[in-house]
Amino acid sequence: MALKALFLNCTLKKSPEVSNTRAFIDKSISIFKELDVETEVIRVIDYNINFGTATDMGNGDQWPAIHNQIKQADILIIATPVWRGDRGSIAKMVSERMDGLFSDDHNDNDQYMTYNKVAGALVDGNEDGAKKAISSILFDLSEHGFTLAVNPFSYYVGEAGPGPSYIEAKGDKHEFTNNMLLIMAQNMVHLAESLKANPYPIKLTQVKEKAKKISQ
Repeated sequence: MALKALFLNCTLKKSPEVSNTRAFIDKSISIFKELDVETEVIRVIDYNINFGTATDMGNGDQWPAIHNQIKQADILIIATPVWRGDRGSIAKMVSERMDGLFSDDHNDNDQYMTYNKVAGALVDGNEDGAKKAISSILFDLSEHGFTLAVNPFSYYVGEAGPGPSYIEAKGDKHEFTNNMLLIMAQNMVHLAESLKANPYPIKLTQVKEKAKKISQ
């Protein structure tokens, strides 16, 4: 059962500038490939993305292209650096744009297109805030219709205060971070395979009608 994982690299650095977040993603990709998962990476800042909460904000907005890539993926991973103790602004903008899902057409099973897709988070940096960033990302992904596996995240941050980031600090050799990567990947792949074989049966339009009736 072929699976595809899409990584959204929410670094604040445009290509071809070196991205610690991309290096962290590359380590993750090596693990997903061992599990026979196809992978793709999008560096979000390289796209012209307008602010807003709709899927298409017009005026050359390129978010619809990313939206379509999310549609094709079974697994979505938001990867972001820590900034001021939380996720970076690009990751926040991605979450805002995903609000457009609520007004999009439902899939063939009368669900959001994110149903039966699995999501997770990667966070890197050289200051505290990884767990705050992860909690914000995972809550948003869950609300947007993605399913979360057990421990669907990994992170690397250095010691307190300014210091070396993932590449310079050799975060790819950090045992705790790599242990979390292995747990994340295996659990996410297992859940994605399970949802492919046994998707959610809920019909959102039927539920909405029932909610109206019991609320009268």
